[in-house]
Amino acid sequence: MKMSKNVNIYLEANPNPNSLKFVTDKILINDGIIKDYPDVESAINSPLAISLFEFKYIKRVFIMNNFITLTKNEDISWDDIKIELKDFIKKYIEEEKTILNKITTENNNTPNTDIDKKIIEVLEEYIQPAIEQDGGAIQFESYNNGIVKVSLQGACSGCPSSMITLKAGIEKLLKRFIPEVNEVVAQEV
Repeated sequence: MKMSKNVNIYLEANPNPNSLKFVTDKILINDGIIKDYPDVESAINSPLAISLFEFKYIKRVFIMNNFITLTKNEDISWDDIKIELKDFIKKYIEEEKTILNKITTENNNTPNTDIDKKIIEVLEEYIQPAIEQDGGAIQFESYNNGIVKVSLQGACSGCPSSMITLKAGIEKLLKRFIPEVNEVVAQEV
């Protein structure tokens, strides 16, 4: 019988009151891979996400590096479910069950121009680390005529303060570093 390593998990709140970050001491998926599942249908390649959606109060599952951010229905309190979810995730990982069926790098957003490259560089260096702290991710989608389109994932998707973060933080920073940027908009994932 194979002995699995004991996994430690701690919880982190974030600005979205309906999301909670479950941080493990084990890498769950390779660095640079981001999996955001807004519903069970989209989770087809993740047995872990499908299992988490079996908890009827889970609305979204986001997996990155060593953490999982779960978004719940508004009508239930984290106090009522967080221990159950933490125990489930801990057991799932300790039993070395499959997290992703097939790891593929999906990067449809290859930079086309120097401005694209600059935008991606600023997002990765200055913005992504802060967003990861809050249990989410930001992904560059496109740049056209001064407008940058990004997608906000994980806890950031649907967060009440995400538009403030987008306009007061991300847009302001991108405008400072890249004068060609006039506006940043989020597209829903």
